Amino acid sequence: MEQPRHILVVDDDPMTCLLMNTILTRMGYQVSEAFDGMDAWEKAVDLLPDLILLDVSMPGMDGLELTHKLKNEPVTKNIPIMIVSSHDEVTDRVKAVEAGAEDFLSKPVVQIILKAKVNSLLKIKSYNDHMYNYQRKLEEEVEKKTASLKQSVDKLEAASKKLRLYSLDTILRLSQAAEYKDSETGQHIQRIGYYIQVIGRAISLGRQEADDFFYASPMHDVGKIGIPDNILLKPGKLTAEEWVIMKQHTTIGGKILSGSDSSTLKVAETIALTHHEKWDGSGYPNNLKGLEIPLAGRIAAIADVFDALTSKRPYKEAFSMEKAFAIMKEGQGNHFDPDLMDAFFEVKEEIISIRNNSYALSGTTKNETFDILEKRS
Repeated sequence: MEQPRHILVVDDDPMTCLLMNTILTRMGYQVSEAFDGMDAWEKAVDLLPDLILLDVSMPGMDGLELTHKLKNEPVTKNIPIMIVSSHDEVTDRVKAVEAGAEDFLSKPVVQIILKAKVNSLLKIKSYNDHMYNYQRKLEEEVEKKTASLKQSVDKLEAASKKLRLYSLDTILRLSQAAEYKDSETGQHIQRIGYYIQVIGRAISLGRQEADDFFYASPMHDVGKIGIPDNILLKPGKLTAEEWVIMKQHTTIGGKILSGSDSSTLKVAETIALTHHEKWDGSGYPNNLKGLEIPLAGRIAAIADVFDALTSKRPYKEAFSMEKAFAIMKEGQGNHFDPDLMDAFFEVKEEIISIRNNSYALSGTTKNETFDILEKRS
């Protein structure tokens, strides 16, 4: 029988440990507990759990210091870490990411979110274990059977394709985790990729570049994981202070996705940073203008805004297709690259077929639309 996945819960509050232990045990996991940083370090190295849920504020070694230490230790560096903390400011989330944590969960813990995040992180661990074990097995085979080199290369190519599929599945699931609080935006990240694919074909984008754009696009708003709920899900207009925080999702997303050798993740970093830039230079975060904006960001901006227009959001109802296309046309040459907009309208019927749901019309005027979506899409 397969052994249950092992989770180490670290918190200096015994009641919190008991609560987490109860929830995770009922989910079928094996749970160990540690009550300070040094205790957690020793147990992590000794037990090698599949996942560590870690508080920040603890006596001695705090959670961020422990995370950094674990990620620099060869035997523990691949263990996913989720920071569980009552400190929920953007800066706290960014510090957790910089220390090496894979995810962040706010206290008090919401069970359904805890379960979703734990499941996602354990899938990542399984994926990493699979790659590690496969690499070891392959090396052993190459050492033993040098005469079977061609066969080994064939196996490696097949495994590479399979691992790419695993990687892409993980990308989509992590993107959905970032949008978990809103089921409509979870569908939004999937449609964005299809819109970009159709527009890419219309401008004769190369196969590799088109694939990278398609697979990278679901991560365009991954930085929203660092935006507080009261701002992200606010039904009304954001204040100037809230708008400053909301705009940080572009730079947070870029930072989360930076530093990878993967071409897909490099494109994802570019899209996360630039999909709110505008052709006329009035966008954010860097006020890029015209062709200063990378192609991936210019295409993603079109796909993102169109889907936001035709989707229900906490702050607006969905617009009709007719109204949405009219508003997109108004943005040609100021918000959007005019040449790309020509391509967008050339494939209008394909765009409509992708966006195959029908929603109630909104009473918002066209002049109000870009201001709203600029601050919320």
